[in-house]
Amino acid sequence: MSVFETERKIQFQHCDPAGIVFYPRYFELMNSVVEDWFETVVGISFAEIHGPRGAAVPAVHIDVDFFAASRLGDRLTFALSVERLGDASATLKITARAGDEHRLAARLIIAHVDAAVSGATPFPDDLRAAVDRFAQGI
Repeated sequence: MSVFETERKIQFQHCDPAGIVFYPRYFELMNSVVEDWFETVVGISFAEIHGPRGAAVPAVHIDVDFFAASRLGDRLTFALSVERLGDASATLKITARAGDEHRLAARLIIAHVDAAVSGATPFPDDLRAAVDRFAQGI
């Protein structure tokens, strides 16, 4: 199984007045990780998916466990892997850690949606193939 890793520095914008990450900001951070993964690993950017392709890959379900607080200035390493690739959806596992300390573990289900169709639609062949290659570690 392949793993995509990227680092995010916790900035003031992510924190509450106590300097601790306000939990909804983790969802923004995870979305940025998914967006980077699409562009750098899958090879198809959100700009292309949402623009010329007239589609989207929204999160339709998210489960998150939080293990420890993150604070202003922390550097978190996010790791993304593909647990399941379906016809029109994929289950992604995302973890975050600061050094050896686990901060969160999440499962996101994303769906491929065509703007011209109501509801999920199958992943286009090129997108499916790229995600599958990553999932298989090829």
